[in-house]
Amino acid sequence: MLPTTVDVVRAALRADPTVSPADRGRLLAALRNGGNTSPAPAAPTGPRLIRRKEAAAMLACSLRTLDALAADGKLSRVRLPGRRRAAGFREADVRALIEEGAQ
Repeated sequence: MLPTTVDVVRAALRADPTVSPADRGRLLAALRNGGNTSPAPAAPTGPRLIRRKEAAAMLACSLRTLDALAADGKLSRVRLPGRRRAAGFREADVRALIEEGAQ
């Protein structure tokens, strides 16, 4: 936003007696940040999905071996709603398989 636009909005907010100084500061900060009032984006919730290639790299195996692990039921593929094919594997499941193999 241009500084002149911020100056115009600031003058309009000062002219309005119903806007408190704290509210004025919050509104101007939101305008300067493009409407983003939170300092950081929200962290994603739920398990992290990883693709086949990344899962194979974590397990130090080939894609074919990874597919065989999924076919044997040692890893489960995750499908997203509305999709026909799997999107990947849960990272926690891959890490659990690694821990299981280390013991």
